[in-house]
Amino acid sequence: MQIKHLQHKDIDYARWDECITQSHNQLTYAYSWYLDIVSPNWEALVTENYEYIMPLPIKRKYGIPYLVQPIFVQQLGIFSKHAIAKHIIELFIKQIRIFSYELNLNPGNYHIDAVEYPNYILDLNRPYAQIASRYSKNTLRNIEKATKAHLTIQTGLPVNEFIAFYHAEDKNYQSTHKSIAEKLLKKGIAENKITLYGIFSAKEKLIATLCVLDSNNKITYLLPISSSEGKSSSAMFYLIDFIIRREANSSTELDFEGSSIEGIARFYKGFGAINQPYYILKQFRPAFLTGKISKTV
Repeated sequence: MQIKHLQHKDIDYARWDECITQSHNQLTYAYSWYLDIVSPNWEALVTENYEYIMPLPIKRKYGIPYLVQPIFVQQLGIFSKHAIAKHIIELFIKQIRIFSYELNLNPGNYHIDAVEYPNYILDLNRPYAQIASRYSKNTLRNIEKATKAHLTIQTGLPVNEFIAFYHAEDKNYQSTHKSIAEKLLKKGIAENKITLYGIFSAKEKLIATLCVLDSNNKITYLLPISSSEGKSSSAMFYLIDFIIRREANSSTELDFEGSSIEGIARFYKGFGAINQPYYILKQFRPAFLTGKISKTV
């Protein structure tokens, strides 16, 4: 198998996106339009006819190239409509000629040197009553609490309202991240791949928002944020139950993305989601590239 390393200008977007669409492990993060926003000038490893492809989210510091997982991207790795055998994964990893990298590989890309991280998935191909029968007692209590609070849900919240609320409530993101988020939301909505939800109190005040990715048979819980009132009203429990009711009995999966934080993981598992791990592979992550002390993984 011949694997080529393509510079950004040499990537055939039409063939790339066709491969992602046909892949059995398709992820919206890997489409060319998404990568262009979160990782400008990304490069790629591809085989002949783009049967197997792997994005390389490249950055440079002091002129030194390195690979790092982009913001708003949980997983990337190798994609194909064909089976991705262990020897193929090994061939791709060996073709990464960049000395420093940190890559999140999708569940179909197990590598012996990678560290496993949790990711929670809920299969919605069942009646709602059957899905809800596996809700935890805590989840049921919170849904009941939100119902009594007379919350309302708006599908298709305007981007400017979402961005303003998100960055008013979450102080951790830098201004550059705000710009990326705004571009991503606008393009994702234009591509029919992103939906924005708003949750309002009985007094019609916005108290929580959620951005989800919509791809073939998968809804990804991408950007949730709640105000203090939204948290106390259990707004996100209410919204997730709303989505599950709407999508039940379909071939859709609800992908919560993962978290090793126990409280967040408990929220996901409370809806009956099960762990489908992904893998993080690192090589030589020095402090001058990461901005932090590297650790052995």
